[in-house]
Amino acid sequence: MTYLLALDQGTSSSRSIVFDREGHIVAMAQRELTQIYPQPGWVEHDPLEIWSSQLATVREALAIANLQVADIHAVGITNQRETTLLWNRRTGRPVHHAIVWQDRRSEPLCARLRAEGMAPAISEKTGLVIDAYFSATKLRWLLDNVPGARAAAERGELAFGTIDSWLIWQLTGGEAHVTDVSNASRTMLFNVHDNQWDTELLKALDIPASLLPEVKPSSAHFADTDATLFGRSLPIGGVAGDQQSALFGQACFEAGMAKNTYGTGCFLLMHTGGAFRPSQNGLLVTSAAQATAEPQYAMEGSVFVGGAVVQWLRDGLKAIPGSGHVQALAESVPDAGGVMMVPAFTGLGAPYWNPEARGTITGLTRGSTVAHIARAALESIAYQSAALLQAMSRDAVAAGGTPVAELRVDGGACVNNLLMQFQADLLGIPVVRPEVIETTALGAAYLAGLSTGVYSGTQELASLWRAERRFEPNLSRAKADEAMARWEQAVRRATLA
Repeated sequence: MTYLLALDQGTSSSRSIVFDREGHIVAMAQRELTQIYPQPGWVEHDPLEIWSSQLATVREALAIANLQVADIHAVGITNQRETTLLWNRRTGRPVHHAIVWQDRRSEPLCARLRAEGMAPAISEKTGLVIDAYFSATKLRWLLDNVPGARAAAERGELAFGTIDSWLIWQLTGGEAHVTDVSNASRTMLFNVHDNQWDTELLKALDIPASLLPEVKPSSAHFADTDATLFGRSLPIGGVAGDQQSALFGQACFEAGMAKNTYGTGCFLLMHTGGAFRPSQNGLLVTSAAQATAEPQYAMEGSVFVGGAVVQWLRDGLKAIPGSGHVQALAESVPDAGGVMMVPAFTGLGAPYWNPEARGTITGLTRGSTVAHIARAALESIAYQSAALLQAMSRDAVAAGGTPVAELRVDGGACVNNLLMQFQADLLGIPVVRPEVIETTALGAAYLAGLSTGVYSGTQELASLWRAERRFEPNLSRAKADEAMARWEQAVRRATLA
């Protein structure tokens, strides 16, 4: 048997999953990760805990699978994106905690860059908007605020990386300082047209080029692990940021194919092939996971509050004892009874981009119950995702393409049948759930298998993708359009709150 090991380093936990050649899960191990909040708006992780927890899960997963290291053909890595680390090249010690993608401390610098008129150049070169979400301004904050960091960086003593680079550095005993195009494209320093670090952006942000890792395609030989870690070396053959990895794991290899990950938030990505097409509808352009040196792109939109609205029902309203009870409560009523919920707890993301919006519940009557609110909360996840996909389809049609024909889904909330059916009804296209919903880790395993000869190409990988359930739309387009019109009206009210 051929086995592939995927390291899935996420925001809340580190996991390792062993897959067989057919993409079935053989074993999985997980460790929670400590969240550090130094002050409001700041979020950090301990880089050494990231490494130790990830290493522990590798050993646990192999033990659960009853496999030896010799049984593993290759390693793939997928990771929380944008989270920023800076460490000493000689000692391998971090100079500061990792600054997590959610962290907002560099917003003042972003505001200055916008005021200086940098937005068009950054959009054109990177496909991104100027935001504290991305790595560049986090790195600049570290250089400006950690004592001695800038001087050490100027002397070439420090290394910058996203989580993938940090893990590879540790796995190789400091021998390899590399990343892949999908992670590099989330830094706001990478030119996605030529797949190179952009010297003009580095100069504008005052970031020394010596800090940066080498960039490889997502499916490539990145390095070999240090033999002392596991008793023998293993090739690291695939690396991708979590959302691009999920797109790859869902076998969305062709332009027009799309997936939506239903987690704490929702991340919707549509493959756009080799064409860089800026969005006219509030979406980002990012590098897709690439099997070759040729640039591949995806359009991306994020819903800030997806599954988190269920957590709010549980922890805030105390409406349910656990997240798993929400479907039964929502199904106890035939519909939401006219109740609409816009969970703009932290503003609204794409395609609205309104940080001032606030959560609202409208349409309440004397007959409204907590079940109606629960159903409206679930439906809000589908409404937000539908607005994203409609924006993507408008962009695709404007570029001479066709609207998305089906939506592949993954993430924890995709197991909710009520939600998936409502999503299909709103979109008017099939929503398809795969047998393996751990598609983020699966994508990393596939990338590693592709570069090491386990798979012949993406056509073979596409043949391995298997649907577990297909949700066909049952609602007429007229009724679906009416529902989306009510949603947009609710959003307008939320933006006035």
